[in-house]
Amino acid sequence: MTGASPTSTTVTRAAELRRLHEASELLQVVNVWDVASAKVVAGLPGTTAIATASHSIAATFGYPDGEAIPVELMLDMCGRIARAVDVPVSADLEAGYGAPGETIRRAIGEGIVGANLEDEMKPLAASAAAVREAVAAADAEGVPFALNARTDAFLRAGDRPREDIVAAAIERGRAYLDEGATCVFVPGNFGDDVVAELVAGIGDRRVSVIGLSELPPPARLETLGVARVSYGPYTQRVALGALEDLARDLIGGGVLPSGIRPLN
Repeated sequence: MTGASPTSTTVTRAAELRRLHEASELLQVVNVWDVASAKVVAGLPGTTAIATASHSIAATFGYPDGEAIPVELMLDMCGRIARAVDVPVSADLEAGYGAPGETIRRAIGEGIVGANLEDEMKPLAASAAAVREAVAAADAEGVPFALNARTDAFLRAGDRPREDIVAAAIERGRAYLDEGATCVFVPGNFGDDVVAELVAGIGDRRVSVIGLSELPPPARLETLGVARVSYGPYTQRVALGALEDLARDLIGGGVLPSGIRPLN
């Protein structure tokens, strides 16, 4: 199905995902990695959209993170997820697999209506051009795609002073918004003060974060003007941790617990 023309359902879900990013309420997207996990999360009351985690999907197929998984395999799983649920799906498409526009076009053909696109701290001109290419591809398909342009300013900060890291994230974020990105994803483990600086510099309801330990809780993020919070590969790690604990108990002579919930 990769590369198929967008359906009316895809366009409708894309418009809804854009609306959710622009609304005054914080958009919370819990990350999934296969159809089973997607159905569990999408079926919960209060779930308005879900997101895939590229690291988690790659791990599912035995690949390391960082575009080691073939793009066809990544897009196939994202499409399976999109077709299995009734809410908009945003996909983590890493840095675009060498062809951001074409990757976005193919993702739309799979029913994906939003995506993360990371800059890997490449030269700003090249990173902005990748965002421009992705936005142009979605526009050409006639889909109001929600592009969550990611800057790795904090993830690749090294030993630079905090103020320099924040300044770099803001400079890049503004450049990506100028190229048509819906919001700017700034992953990192920081508190209220940094969140407030990023929102002030990039824009109200234009910043996306990952819910790490130092991040404020969702209600506070909403008050600070954040558009979106997601959870990356950590949802899969929690699930696999629970599996490990169960397996350890079973191997040690335990039994399955009562009240096991059925899959959707």
